[in-house]
Amino acid sequence: FQYEQPQTRAQTLLSFLGHLKVNGTQRVHQGAEGGPPAAGDPVVPPQYKMSATGKIPAGSPPPGWKQVLQREGPSGFAKRVRQHKGLLLTDTTMRDAHQSLLATRMRTSDILNIAPATAHLMGDKLFSVENWGGATFDTSLRFLHECPWDRLEKMRDLMPNAPFQMLLRGANAVGYTAYADNVIYEFCKLAVKYGMDVFRVFDSLNYIENLKLGIDAVGSAGGVVEASICYSGDLTDPKKTKFNLDYYMKLAQQLVKLNIHILNIKDMAGLLKPEAATLLVGSLRKEFPDLPIHVHTHDTAGIGVASMIAAARAGADAVDVALDAMSGVTSQPSMGAVVTSLAGSQLDTGLSLQNITTLSDYWEAVRGIYNPFEQNTKAGSSDVFIHEMPGGQYTNLQFQSQQLGLTGKWPEIKKAYAAANRLLGDIIKVTPSSKVVGDLAQFMVSNNLSEQDVLDKAETLSFPSSVVEYFQGLIGQPYGGFPEPLRTKVLKGKKGLDGRPGASMPPFDFEKEAAKLKAKWGAQTIREPDVMSSVMYPKVFEEYMTSRAKYGDLSVLPTRQFLQPLAEGEEVSFELERGKKFITKLTAVSKDVDTNGEREVFFELNGLPRSIRVQDLTLAKKTVDRPKADTSNPGSVGAPMPGNVITVSVQVGQKVKKGDALVVLSAMKMETVVSAPVAGTVKAVVVKEKDTVRGGDLVVEIVA
Repeated sequence: FQYEQPQTRAQTLLSFLGHLKVNGTQRVHQGAEGGPPAAGDPVVPPQYKMSATGKIPAGSPPPGWKQVLQREGPSGFAKRVRQHKGLLLTDTTMRDAHQSLLATRMRTSDILNIAPATAHLMGDKLFSVENWGGATFDTSLRFLHECPWDRLEKMRDLMPNAPFQMLLRGANAVGYTAYADNVIYEFCKLAVKYGMDVFRVFDSLNYIENLKLGIDAVGSAGGVVEASICYSGDLTDPKKTKFNLDYYMKLAQQLVKLNIHILNIKDMAGLLKPEAATLLVGSLRKEFPDLPIHVHTHDTAGIGVASMIAAARAGADAVDVALDAMSGVTSQPSMGAVVTSLAGSQLDTGLSLQNITTLSDYWEAVRGIYNPFEQNTKAGSSDVFIHEMPGGQYTNLQFQSQQLGLTGKWPEIKKAYAAANRLLGDIIKVTPSSKVVGDLAQFMVSNNLSEQDVLDKAETLSFPSSVVEYFQGLIGQPYGGFPEPLRTKVLKGKKGLDGRPGASMPPFDFEKEAAKLKAKWGAQTIREPDVMSSVMYPKVFEEYMTSRAKYGDLSVLPTRQFLQPLAEGEEVSFELERGKKFITKLTAVSKDVDTNGEREVFFELNGLPRSIRVQDLTLAKKTVDRPKADTSNPGSVGAPMPGNVITVSVQVGQKVKKGDALVVLSAMKMETVVSAPVAGTVKAVVVKEKDTVRGGDLVVEIVA
């Protein structure tokens, strides 16, 4: 965007405030199904609050492990971690905690406000602050309309003493698909440039070839390589033999040969029981006495604190926790509980419970503002040992199921999740493999399919694209191989891939991508990180840039007013740049709608009247009653799930073979290619692009 005067930029923000007022929180913010933001604003201790001149009254924070890393490099850093006597902690509050509790909707401003206090009160003691990667990259662009690179860079300025840690999906970087090798290398280089230190590298199937690429890319960029063993199953259950101790030990041996700095046990679902933690960590410590071990878990069943203490006593050097107000259930174990439990022992963390409480008080108030994204998970759930759903997926899948019309069917979805996992071969479940399991589970519930139904009808079912791509091998190779004959039935003649998906891809042309983006959005607008964002998520980045062009920089709005419409007479203030403060008051909304379906919204901007026109999306639209597919007729093809039609691939009179693509549907990041269950001629196409369909609606008719 070319530079605009602050007054002009403020006017674009009024367009967003008007849109929110006319159309409401739930239409503007996908997934905002909870209650309104709580009353009361979070308070930052004044000595850690940035002044108008950009200074922190408390001054610079004490040096910490970041300075050790700067001084001694990744290998020296790892050595010092191993020599450290107490237990080190990673605080996940700024990444995995809000991903697990609040559908990854935490805005940058709420993180930056408390960043200086975090640096002062515990930044010098923490092994790391997990603040980036995983789903935060996607959701920053998609839902928050913010640049994830800006978040990282601004945090680095405010927290100079704690190493930053991110979640890297191996050969998938922060995406859901395979990329050319040079993309992964460039991504890691750019992440280090913007402030990243420790890269937790994992693969969603523990596929060593995908892990190798991520490990090599991080090492080449100069980052700390923390390679992950993703944990599944139960080492304490003799009936669960697939992922046994021998499996994990052999995987660890393969990783250590790749010159990693730290070994991570990544327990995505909170399945690691205390006894299993003792066995696994103890065995790894005995095998690798000089290698730092870092353990990650979720507290879904309520055993997280006990498991992390067991891991520490068995020889772990660091564990993941979250500040108390952002801990528990699908998040990480309570930091305060771990700190207090180990106080005075040889594993004393050195952290102050009073300081933890001060920071937790802030986050408790912040969490209240995000009530719209709370998923009502109020207590632990031990059925996680049955369905094995990752904590980071739990709230997101709940939200997706509601959007797919499956409200009230959460218990069935959890049961279907376990069944889907069995159908897929009992796999490691973490993004993107967990998405495959979740998509299949929702598909089964939407279509009232049992596990046996899927096996029996697979040749005629239109599975979600993620399921088809899994069986094609596009996210890697699962341990134990793909289950047959289901794989063959799902692929319907498509060829499967053996080996690493990205290995055969040509190098990505970054210069060409940059030129294309600059031609569209302006040479002064597109920066190096913007090009990378577009490479990771082309459609999402396009939508993000469109939003910026329409509404401006929404990150300057306070969170309450970003989420909740202004009341008439209510004021909000914001700064577009230092010293340029604007006060906006909503004065009225027209009761009548014009012929274009728009309402006029009236504001005062620094005392001057302004008005904008906003499309009213709440007006009742004519409901399209579509005919239902005839389930007794194989040529009567119905929508397998509700969604929007994004592609129609056939026309009337066209000859189709069994398995040919007919229509592509999309709903909540889940695409489904509706394929021909029989060969024949297309008699009718009853949908068009951008149509909305319900499950079972007729889309195409085929006659043999």
